[in-house]
Amino acid sequence: MRVILLGPPGAGKGTQAAKLAEKLEIPQISTGELFRRHIKAGTKLGVEAKQYLDAGDLVPSELTNAMVDDRLNNPDAAAGFILDGYPRSLEQAKALHEMLERRGTKIDAVLEFRVPRDVLLERLEGRGRADDTEEIILNRMKVYNDETAPLLDYYRDELKTVDAVGSIDEVFARALQALGK
Repeated sequence: MRVILLGPPGAGKGTQAAKLAEKLEIPQISTGELFRRHIKAGTKLGVEAKQYLDAGDLVPSELTNAMVDDRLNNPDAAAGFILDGYPRSLEQAKALHEMLERRGTKIDAVLEFRVPRDVLLERLEGRGRADDTEEIILNRMKVYNDETAPLLDYYRDELKTVDAVGSIDEVFARALQALGK
């Protein structure tokens, strides 16, 4: 099963991706983890990505796409995967479509984790991360709405909405139900 998780910062995508990957016995593919792995290994892609990250910039789509494409070549991803944090834009979604088409496959489901704005703010402020000030949080939510929200329309045929308010296990049960598992 090939699944994309979408949702604003603080919706619990990373937590649910890990649980779904374990339950479905497929890898969780997180762009953050890919960046860290490539940087640590000193790959050409990692060296390039590090320059952007060190400057506080977003890693360009071409680099991110190349890392995802490379990761999808791993044998463990042949039977499926959970994509967490990718795609983030229509450009990346179209690139992913081409990657999968080359492999003769497609996305099976897209889960949108929906959380009211006030709950997101409460969650993010409660995480205690240095980069989780209210101003930064609001900016990240705006970026999500501007860049990622259009994906909801792009994936409308595969899209399932999950109410992501509740305990981790409650949300997990809803996610499994949305996937028909």
